[in-house]
Amino acid sequence: MDSICASTSIIAHQVFDRKSQSVVCRIPIVEFAGRRVRRSWSLRMVARQRKDRVLGLAVRAQAAEVTKEAYAFREDRIRIPRGLNDGSDSGLSHGRLWPPANKADDPALHNPLLRQERMGCGWLGVIFEWEGVVVEYDPELEKQAWLALSQEEGKSPPPGFVLKRIEGMKNEQAISEVLCWSRDPSELRRLASRKEEIYQRLNGEFHQFRTGSREFLGSLINNGIPMAVASTRPRKFLEESMVAVGVEGSFSAIVAAEDVHRGKPDPEMFVYAAQLLSVIPERCIVFGNSNSTVEAAHDAQMKCVAVASKHPVYELGAADLVVRKLDELSIVDLKNLADIDSSEFESQEPELEME
Repeated sequence: MDSICASTSIIAHQVFDRKSQSVVCRIPIVEFAGRRVRRSWSLRMVARQRKDRVLGLAVRAQAAEVTKEAYAFREDRIRIPRGLNDGSDSGLSHGRLWPPANKADDPALHNPLLRQERMGCGWLGVIFEWEGVVVEYDPELEKQAWLALSQEEGKSPPPGFVLKRIEGMKNEQAISEVLCWSRDPSELRRLASRKEEIYQRLNGEFHQFRTGSREFLGSLINNGIPMAVASTRPRKFLEESMVAVGVEGSFSAIVAAEDVHRGKPDPEMFVYAAQLLSVIPERCIVFGNSNSTVEAAHDAQMKCVAVASKHPVYELGAADLVVRKLDELSIVDLKNLADIDSSEFESQEPELEME
């Protein structure tokens, strides 16, 4: 408002600051006629008053235009970013002001009950890592497989900190980027395939549910929550393991090593799993057993539940929830985690300027 008043003052100053248009106060001529007092105005004063009224109207009109432009600019500044539904962050929305659009809403659904279900906290998707979360997993077998491969290929055995670093990576990614054994694509495929053969030989036919996993999966199926598996193991290994524990066909999507270019901590496989489930990342919950999984899930704007199967609970504090067994969780816990009013949505809202 200070800027508007200043602009009005400038306009008035420009209009009246002329010698030819200076305002002069003149006293009218007074005549006494009997008991009546008559006032007479000169023609010059009447013309000057008319001219002053015209100038006053001009000042008010220009001031109104300045006020209108100032308020129009203020309204443009409080408009929210455009395209909360399509993920675009640039541009201004000229149709909707406040509150921002709900990313979980789907206007294509004509059934209001379905739209309400999607916008409520009951709509979510679950992405599981397979080994160490759903089925039992021995991390020592993974280390033995890498050591056996290095001995077989005549390479220096990787130290313990390197083996810990490559946990969760694709075999090709670990061989080329960390172990630096080769960068030839055909050689990478051969070494990765050989490493998986060694691991499966060490693991044998051992496929067993972790305690509480079967009951938790059954609860998710009964509540109609879509599930996916994301792993850096080959698809053949995952399908055989699912058949062995009797859950084949229970998952809506399977993301295996052949489906992604990079493994953890890159969030690629979790983002792809969310696309296959047709669920936005902010409403997906990832179940893993390592800090690399937590990092990848958070980079994908997903919640993460860490299962303390190979790491102690205190080392997994970055996760949104930490459990020792899956049956410690309920459906209500998952709904609370996937609540639409989360920090991911709030971070995309603009900050309003205070008056």
